[in-house]
Amino acid sequence: MAPILGIIASGNWAGANASSYSSIATANGNGSSTAITMSSIPSTYTHLQIRGILHSGRTAGTDAGLTITLNSDTAANYSWHRLTGDGASATASGGGSKSEILNDDIAANNTNVNYYTGFVIDILNYADTNTYKTLRALWGHDRNGAGRICLLSGNWRSTSAVSSLTLTTDTNFSSYSSVALYGIKG
Repeated sequence: MAPILGIIASGNWAGANASSYSSIATANGNGSSTAITMSSIPSTYTHLQIRGILHSGRTAGTDAGLTITLNSDTAANYSWHRLTGDGASATASGGGSKSEILNDDIAANNTNVNYYTGFVIDILNYADTNTYKTLRALWGHDRNGAGRICLLSGNWRSTSAVSSLTLTTDTNFSSYSSVALYGIKG
């Protein structure tokens, strides 16, 4: 079995092995775009997984914000819960009736030129037209010991199959940002 990046290399998710994952699409930041969209997602898998490393071009202030929308839906159809820790403290938050799933922040050029945010996001039962869609995510970044890690669960209150997803930041994705979308079989 060939090695695969991401959580597959370190664990076994729901009994899946490397042959259960199929690459659907990849995308890279270009230094000027605020969104990365993956569309025409086939409905032939059971779950989706998004993996990547992100970095924002923001040069002032704090890290850049990151959100996710599904099928271009920006109505108040999302809810989320988040647990964040920075090594000294932990915070919890949540929101309902939101226009996107809040996915915390990503490293920026302001003080973190060489730091990237790594993440894994699962979209469960994405093609099932009888249920709302559940997302779970793990991401974080280090800043020489001043980083943070975040666990998130979210819900898209729609029975539509997920055919596209958009990651959006409030500045831009650096040209070294990279995102990969995988389909998970059975």
